Amino acid sequence: MTQSDTAAAQPTPLTARKSGALQGSARVPGDKSISHRALILGALAVGETRITGLLEGEDVLNTAKSMQALGARVERTGDFAWTVNGVGVAGFAAPKAPLDFGNSGTGCRLVMGAVAGCPIEATFDGDASLRSRPMRRIVDPLELMGARVTASQEGGRLPLTIAGARDPLPIVYRTPVASAQIKSAVLLAGLSAPGTTTVIETEASRDHTELMLKHFGAEITSEKEGAHGRKITLTGQPELKGADVVVPADPSSAAFPMVAALIVPGSEIVLTDVMTNPLRTGLFTTLREMGALIEESDIRGDAGEPMAQFRITASKLTGVEVPPERAPSMIDEYLVLAVAAAFAEGTTIMRGLQELRVKESDRLEATAAMLRVNGVNVEISGDDLIVHGNGRVAGGGLVATHMDHRIAMSALAMGLASEKPVTIDDTTFIATSFPDFIPMMRRLGADFS
Repeated sequence: MTQSDTAAAQPTPLTARKSGALQGSARVPGDKSISHRALILGALAVGETRITGLLEGEDVLNTAKSMQALGARVERTGDFAWTVNGVGVAGFAAPKAPLDFGNSGTGCRLVMGAVAGCPIEATFDGDASLRSRPMRRIVDPLELMGARVTASQEGGRLPLTIAGARDPLPIVYRTPVASAQIKSAVLLAGLSAPGTTTVIETEASRDHTELMLKHFGAEITSEKEGAHGRKITLTGQPELKGADVVVPADPSSAAFPMVAALIVPGSEIVLTDVMTNPLRTGLFTTLREMGALIEESDIRGDAGEPMAQFRITASKLTGVEVPPERAPSMIDEYLVLAVAAAFAEGTTIMRGLQELRVKESDRLEATAAMLRVNGVNVEISGDDLIVHGNGRVAGGGLVATHMDHRIAMSALAMGLASEKPVTIDDTTFIATSFPDFIPMMRRLGADFS
């Protein structure tokens, strides 16, 4: 079932009730960002790429289907184990039908970059949520490199057709916002261009694409630019070679059981193989500043990505101020951080969250609504979210998920420690990133019904 199919499916509500202590060990799904990139770079490499620990959620499966449609051979060989036999840089073939990315902005935008460097035409589409999201910020630099948009909806939205460049141009591009998706799209298009393609970021965003390009044999450098930025330089037209990739557990998915264990009294859980890339661990830093007991051990790495085991113990949390420069390292985790803030003593101020307004939903407004309907005192001031915690949450609300998996999981985590049950209107979209979320949480002791 594609994401577009699930959009039309009947909503499946679920209620979370006050639980006993959460206990046990779990491995959350493979990291979504790494899973997308392993499939895409495997498809652009020569030879076979073997991937283990791949996230088998709908977003990633839609990227796998798009790689098949573009000419790569993609096969599932076992649980979370896949092989990709690639076509080489600039080797994609024109797909026979539109590429359907369902709910996945990452898959769609990265593949736009990869297609932009190939002399083919492809149409990109997705579900109602993805069709509402801005694509112009991705397309603008790709057009500077020689690609053309031949059809799109108003405002450059999906469905959108790109004619890739026959002779891609290397560019120097300064990203308008800290966005790993913009950076990655430019770098993937730059693979097909002669000379060097350079991306300059004022605020450093996730560096998974750079690390994985290096793992597949590309010549790429990254150096400091200003106080918080990076300058990334890629040498074009490499021959990428198939490589083995072990996908670490997704820190964004780990955030939900982690926060649940912190707020449910008496809990102690272990999460294994969690990625600890410093550009993804802003939530862990913030929770520790709030007083969270989070122990790290068994540190190791694969394909340039570090990972570790985490032991999380229920903790008394206090409000903090989260600086705006931390946003790129935890942009997907603010929703569940807001839940932790609701159970903390004192006010938590999360600054500089403008990027939350262009996610699967307007996550800034949706997060505030999720908290308000459950009795939490919360306000939005510009692009800042302010949560006034008093150590408890009344609960009792029905949360509108807006087809957003992270709102759904955040609300369910909140319900496990709220005084009254918390109900979400639909669980369907949790499958985009964390298909096993509900059964895994139940194994740890969560009361969902």
